[in-house]
Amino acid sequence: MAAPIAAPPANLQGAVSSIPLPRSCTSDRLWRNRDGSQYSDRKSDQPNFILGSAFLGTKSFNILQILHISPSLHNLRIRHIFMTSEFERRNPYSEELKRTAAYIAQPGKGILASDESNATTGKRLATVGLDNTEANRQAWRELLYSAPGLGNYISGTIMFEETLFQSTRDGVQFVDILKKQGIVPGIKVDTGLQPIDGTDGETATQGLDGLGERCRRYYAQGARFAKWRAVIKVDSEKHPSSTSILENAHGLARYAQIAQANGLVPIVEPEVTLGPGDYSIERTAYISEKVNSHVFRFLNEYNIILEGILLKPNMILPGLDVPTPPPEEVAKYTLRTMMRSVPGAVPGIHFLSGGMSEEEATLNLNALQAYGPTPWSLTFSYGRALQSSTLKIWSGKEENWKAAQERLVALARANSEAQLGKYTGPHPSPGGTRILQTLRLGGAGK
Repeated sequence: MAAPIAAPPANLQGAVSSIPLPRSCTSDRLWRNRDGSQYSDRKSDQPNFILGSAFLGTKSFNILQILHISPSLHNLRIRHIFMTSEFERRNPYSEELKRTAAYIAQPGKGILASDESNATTGKRLATVGLDNTEANRQAWRELLYSAPGLGNYISGTIMFEETLFQSTRDGVQFVDILKKQGIVPGIKVDTGLQPIDGTDGETATQGLDGLGERCRRYYAQGARFAKWRAVIKVDSEKHPSSTSILENAHGLARYAQIAQANGLVPIVEPEVTLGPGDYSIERTAYISEKVNSHVFRFLNEYNIILEGILLKPNMILPGLDVPTPPPEEVAKYTLRTMMRSVPGAVPGIHFLSGGMSEEEATLNLNALQAYGPTPWSLTFSYGRALQSSTLKIWSGKEENWKAAQERLVALARANSEAQLGKYTGPHPSPGGTRILQTLRLGGAGK
């Protein structure tokens, strides 16, 4: 059995804390300095060895190298070494990724999530009596992207593959319409959910095959960020399983690495999905914290550049059979979960609307800002919460085009104000209830 770790030598008291660390293969005893680094009192005839590192929120490390230790420890010479992972050091897009992520996460702006698959878009169009045709899908996305003033409140837009390559009726590519407003084009790159064998309805996300080649093609078309959605089933008893958590954490990390290698900022979306049941808000908080922690463990295993990603998690909500909690309670549990599980190097946390009504999504986002300042921007990546009433107003009618765009911009403005903690109402689309989102399996996405 290893000998217990002793307290630091008296002559080094005050330079270090007394937090003990596990034995390593190169030292007899380790302590952690107040700056987070480690040192040893090993009396070795090998004076030049690396002892440990301080995590700085990225894959850059501040490492102390022992240059010399005398037997009495009265002559301790150390130096700081700054290291970066090979993945980051060799990646020609490293600085561009960081700039893009910081731009998208800027204060007062968020993401318009318009990456619904053709099948899902068809279901939305059907609610206003429109057929699921390419022409109708193109018209709907043109209405969104060409809305005057949208770029004042939206910094990025997630697109479906078909949409990324489409143009307006006047022949202007959608990516150019967005860039003109200062909106960064993004692309959904996963290809949908599949059941995990041996589980009770839990899913894994597919799409890694050929992802590198697709990312290169999307980058050439003008996309500068990507999105991959992992769905975690939660209930009050057995879900999620460790199989589901580990499978989805691995998929998110491998996707993020491929995206960054090809110039796309990865949006990492571990969604603890809002579903039926009476599970409590505390249960969702616990599971979300656990999921996020596993996700970042895997992101670090794959040397992901954390300043070059964006996180898209769920807000902390109870099951649909539980009364809707007030925004202050949602904010309290949501922020606690993020503080416990998300490194400060991540530029932005872009919450998904996840079945919340348009007004609820805005109110909860506004309540989050009362707990600031935070290491990251707490903002939005909303789909239904920006589109639902906009689509109803348009209903495929040309005479409603302007009014629908005005509703979209009004919703974006409300959430921009909420991101700054300045939303006072009234809401452009008041009321509404939470919605159970049905998961689609297979195909090309949700």
